Amino acid sequence: MILHIDMDAFFAAVEQRDNPALKNRPVIVSGNSKRSVVSTASYEARKFGIRSAMPVFMAKKKCGKLVIVPANIKKYRAASKKIMAILFHFSPLVEQVSIDEAYVDIKGCERLFGSPEEMARAIKRKIYTDLSLTSSIGIAPVKFLSKIASDMNKPDGLTIITKSNVKDFIFSLPIQKVPGVGKNTMKHMEKLKIKTLGDINKYTLPILTRKFGKMGQKLMELSKGIDLSKVETNNIRKSISSETTLPKDIFDFETVKDMILDRSQSVGKDLRKKNLVCKNVFIKLKFSDFSQITRSKKLADSICSSSAIFNEALALFKKIRLKKKIRLVGVGVTSLKDKNTPVQMQLIPDTNKQAKQWESVDSAIDSISEKFGDDIIKKASLNRG
Repeated sequence: MILHIDMDAFFAAVEQRDNPALKNRPVIVSGNSKRSVVSTASYEARKFGIRSAMPVFMAKKKCGKLVIVPANIKKYRAASKKIMAILFHFSPLVEQVSIDEAYVDIKGCERLFGSPEEMARAIKRKIYTDLSLTSSIGIAPVKFLSKIASDMNKPDGLTIITKSNVKDFIFSLPIQKVPGVGKNTMKHMEKLKIKTLGDINKYTLPILTRKFGKMGQKLMELSKGIDLSKVETNNIRKSISSETTLPKDIFDFETVKDMILDRSQSVGKDLRKKNLVCKNVFIKLKFSDFSQITRSKKLADSICSSSAIFNEALALFKKIRLKKKIRLVGVGVTSLKDKNTPVQMQLIPDTNKQAKQWESVDSAIDSISEKFGDDIIKKASLNRG
């Protein structure tokens, strides 16, 4: 059995816990900009239709008494660290997938902590006692079902799917609840009259593959309750990214270039802090009409230099033919691995000396910033005007 835990409105809940005046009030956690988006909405705010990623100005229109609290990521990370420590007390097999979410393989833990239900209640109770925060837990024989189950009875929920009721659960599970089924996929689902995950079994694998590509095979497996993915305890983050919403929509190349540079600096610093390198760089642009695109590039060599990330991100941006003004710019990296992971020796010596030199410069800047603050050193182009 696999347990999936998801904290309830995590950022907002932490703020409500630390400031009693915010309890039972519609609260959102967001940035300071007028054009920021909602990071987390309390359940009181969600009653007004406010959700994550919604522009703050829209949230204000939905709720006149909305309370906006600036994000305090250091405080949330501290709480997250304590939550993960609690999970490790119950099982050594914990896979943290985000700051407020994790999978736990609880097989073999029954002798110490009782049945899966007893264990889940003990975890919830411990988190609430130690941190005054509620959580929702789903338990199922496979990972994807445990994640779906944790979302079914929020907040402060507990849902268990046993082996005996997996088939019935899948048969009635709305297809839009399946991870990976988004708006575009739903258009095909509607044409095929697929309303539940169980309906997938009406079609053959060739038809599903033709309609959904590689995901067709995955959908067929999930519809039969098959999910071979394991709880990965030695997991490295799959991606690191940083994005910013601009003060106003822009069409100016130099301004976007500066934003890409600034975000590349942030991503590079985060990579080096975690002693990671990447082999894939991507950019994300959101336009004035809220549509968005991403572009990515797989690299020949692993990098962690901010300058190298910036060069790749800028090259991706230059290939885009802009037709609309931009409201958000993001830069990210994927295909991460530990910097000290052994690599195959090259017959031809590495000639990319410039990248190595920039890594040394970045490391020196990181050390200075750590001691004196992030604003002590900046690229000259980011200090214009």
